[in-house]
Amino acid sequence: MKTIQISLNSIDKVKSFVNDITKFDYDFDLVSGRYVIDAKSIMGIFSLDLSKPIELNIHVDNSDIDSILEILKPYICE
Repeated sequence: MKTIQISLNSIDKVKSFVNDITKFDYDFDLVSGRYVIDAKSIMGIFSLDLSKPIELNIHVDNSDIDSILEILKPYICE
């Protein structure tokens, strides 16, 4: 599992994020406080506080992590 911090601070960013990660067969979870949401659920994402960075847990083997991180670059908090 790989964990990164992402920012989804606009409606367009949420839509493009969900479209990007649904291309992968792996599980993605968003963690905000005590809430854990399926990151492929657009309705679930909108139930979170999007004004703050959110933790993204990627359940992936290490061989594919580089391609996933490349797709997620626009959302990763620096």
